[in-house]
Amino acid sequence: MKNVHSITNEELYTSPLNADLLEQIRSQFHYVDQCPYAGKRIYFESAGGSLTLKSVIERTAELGAVPDNEHRNNAASIAMSVVVEEGLDNLRMLFGAKSGVVFGGETGSECLFRLVRSAAVAAPAGGSILSSAVEHPSTYSATQLWAENTSREWVEVPFDTKSGVVSAQDYASCVRPDTRVATVIHTNPVTGVVMDVKAIIDAIRATAPECFIIVDGIQHAPHGYLDVEDYGADAYVLSLYKVYSKFNNGYAWLSERMSRIPHDRLIGKPDNVWELGSRDPSALAAITEVVKYLAWLGQQFTQEPSTRDQLRAAGKAMLQHEHALISTLLNGNNKYKGLLNMEGVTVVGTTDINQREGVVSFGVEGWDAANLVSALDGRGIRIHARSNDLYSGNILRPLGLESVARFSMAHYNTKEEVEFFLEQLLEILKK
Repeated sequence: MKNVHSITNEELYTSPLNADLLEQIRSQFHYVDQCPYAGKRIYFESAGGSLTLKSVIERTAELGAVPDNEHRNNAASIAMSVVVEEGLDNLRMLFGAKSGVVFGGETGSECLFRLVRSAAVAAPAGGSILSSAVEHPSTYSATQLWAENTSREWVEVPFDTKSGVVSAQDYASCVRPDTRVATVIHTNPVTGVVMDVKAIIDAIRATAPECFIIVDGIQHAPHGYLDVEDYGADAYVLSLYKVYSKFNNGYAWLSERMSRIPHDRLIGKPDNVWELGSRDPSALAAITEVVKYLAWLGQQFTQEPSTRDQLRAAGKAMLQHEHALISTLLNGNNKYKGLLNMEGVTVVGTTDINQREGVVSFGVEGWDAANLVSALDGRGIRIHARSNDLYSGNILRPLGLESVARFSMAHYNTKEEVEFFLEQLLEILKK
């Protein structure tokens, strides 16, 4: 019987990924420590797009060369249908969906806009639509547009600017019995702060049980375990380019109730079909490869044979590893100061590591974030600057910030990479 590592509470902030396992993990991704254009570098820009699995590129290239579409009476067409169905099954597995409908769209943002529009049009007239400034513009903008287009009041849910958290209590203070649509973000892509989605949804349902609730899970999906059946939402969206795949589609899960509301579809199709046009078999195959990888990772930590249990184990291990890295980043160690101990450095949002996933944004006194990012790039470290613009302004303006440097990691990053970042940042600050 395989020896597996059981994660305990006592090991909090200690990574369960030993050096050998990390080497195996990193070997499965393209460009782990080399950029094809810039040369050697450390990649801390996963919130902009994760590293890509080699298996995804190999399989999608193989299938992308096949010209045959589905629903033809030939061997290639039948094979493509098998690939598509396997991919949809694995997409449901990734979401943790036992009911409802899954479908793909052009991007995660496109899926969110489509869902907000459909819910706003389908809901009874009048009432309000809720959103929070802590959300991505995909929902923050969509809710404003469709509140205006359907002559409803748009209500902005406040959030705690110190912690970066929007709470169930914040939603409870704004929801009304006639609230028709509400959006919730699972993890903020600028701050990395995680919201208690289930508690928020329960608070909304307590006052407006028929409200359509749509969750943006795009930033959360690469950092843990999804269980859409448990959250109580009507829709949940992710983007595969942040979940170890190449840039392609966004994907959504819909509850049985929401799947049957009026929406764009071909007349004659069943009323719960949301796919428009032919699906790309290679995109669905990418989902299968991602799930295979996560199941393999989970097998290192559980003996359970079910893929769902393996995905849960993988999610726990990935998040614990990332928490260990964030602990080093924020608090430092016996070799380097952490961000919280560096003079002139301000970390955005809560310092509670348990309420963070993959992202830490910070500002440095006297430095424009873009210039700091450029200085670090010159030292072989890739991070990103977020500015008070149409993408990040709604979260930065309430915080009183014009720009921040965003450090974003994933489970394939190492403690040594974090230490190198701290070393280089300290050298920049001394100069």
